[in-house]
Amino acid sequence: MATLVLLRHGQSTWNLDNVFTGWQDPDITDLGRKEAREGGEAMKAAGIEVDIVHTSMLRRAITTAHLALDAADRAWVPARRHWRLNERHYGALQGLNKADTLAKHGEEQFLLWRRSYSIAPPPVERSSPHHPVNDPRYATVPDELLPASECLKDVLERVLPYWYDSVVPDLFKRETVMIAAHGNSLRALAKYVLKIDDVEIVKLEIPTGRPWVFQLDERLEVESERFL
Repeated sequence: MATLVLLRHGQSTWNLDNVFTGWQDPDITDLGRKEAREGGEAMKAAGIEVDIVHTSMLRRAITTAHLALDAADRAWVPARRHWRLNERHYGALQGLNKADTLAKHGEEQFLLWRRSYSIAPPPVERSSPHHPVNDPRYATVPDELLPASECLKDVLERVLPYWYDSVVPDLFKRETVMIAAHGNSLRALAKYVLKIDDVEIVKLEIPTGRPWVFQLDERLEVESERFL
């Protein structure tokens, strides 16, 4: 039996400011650090010994993973980072206050952009600093793979190749694998692993800093799942 742990990063400064974050790179807050450490302590108390961690390329996920593993006495385990685990790219909404965006565009449009499974926000201009082609950490990624905007369906399509190529081999070794990432990249993975339909996935909320533990059988089908 393999164990998969999904860990959403602790509260970020932009979460606190109610801003669309996406691929932008704010740090986590003091509360976010506390959440991460408590998540690690919960794993230690539950006897969950992580063998390898996969994170996005964004510091809020990287820092959360480090703090959680340190609290769980597993800071030494191998870590892999990949852009395919990044948060959903919110396009031209990145950096905008959510309340201001709601007031400007109305609730119906706001909810479509924020929560729809298949409708993406307006794309960001290629010349914008918010476009990943202008970020040096993605310099080796082909331009055509880097998003200017995404819906959750897009996120699932970009996450799955990494799941199959990097995470599944670790799980088949019966290792305990932790993925420290973001609300939407983890929602996409949860949709796939739990076979959640396109309508129900819109309702899924993943709390920050709380390990979500899955026990998987030899075919990587979910036998049980729980939040610590």
